[in-house]
Amino acid sequence: MKPKQIARSSVDLLLTLLLLLLMAFMLTGQAAHEWLGTGMLVLFIAHYALNAAWFKNLGRGRYTPFRILQTVLALLALLTMLGSLVSGIMMSRYVFDFLPLRGGMALARTLHMLCGYWGFIVLSAHLGLHWGMVMGMARKAARIKTGSPARRTVLRILAGGVCAYGAYGFVKHRISDYLFLRSMFVFFDFEQPPMQFFAEYLAMMGLWICVAYYLSLAVRKLVRPTSTTDKNESTEEGTM
Repeated sequence: MKPKQIARSSVDLLLTLLLLLLMAFMLTGQAAHEWLGTGMLVLFIAHYALNAAWFKNLGRGRYTPFRILQTVLALLALLTMLGSLVSGIMMSRYVFDFLPLRGGMALARTLHMLCGYWGFIVLSAHLGLHWGMVMGMARKAARIKTGSPARRTVLRILAGGVCAYGAYGFVKHRISDYLFLRSMFVFFDFEQPPMQFFAEYLAMMGLWICVAYYLSLAVRKLVRPTSTTDKNESTEEGTM
């Protein structure tokens, strides 16, 4: 694996880990949450820096259904991250407390909730668009060179189980209430073991990864790509 690809994979892995930890605000406390968010910002900047070529190619090539989906999710991820950053700085009591910011707390809290929960879904879906590449890297690391119908069946059953558990967690944690501002206060069960909390959020992430992955397979079939389009999409998949 090339050094740049190793750097991309490492940054993406850390981003995924921090995303899960940031959703556990009630477990980590505000100070840790702010530092984790700052780390997320640094990694997000690194992610976009490592994929700068993707921005340069936005005005080039043909926009297939898959490329449109990929571009929309990437831009939404950027917007939710910027919204989380701005609102987080406005509410900061530790990392950015030195800044002379006063007022606007109610708006910042609302924006932070919207961007936090929508960002969780968008970033998970963004990862799902590249899940084929992730699986390819996993197969290469495990030195698996041939396909196996049995292995494919087992993986699909496992994916189905993760999606079912993720849907359960989505309802249990009332995520839709926060996405559409039906509640301004986040419910948290303090009697729930931390590992169960992370398992449910990891399953929710898996749910949106699967949704995006199979949606990407569907939109690819809408148009039979030409050789040029194949080349463009292959380049893009290696980046954002």
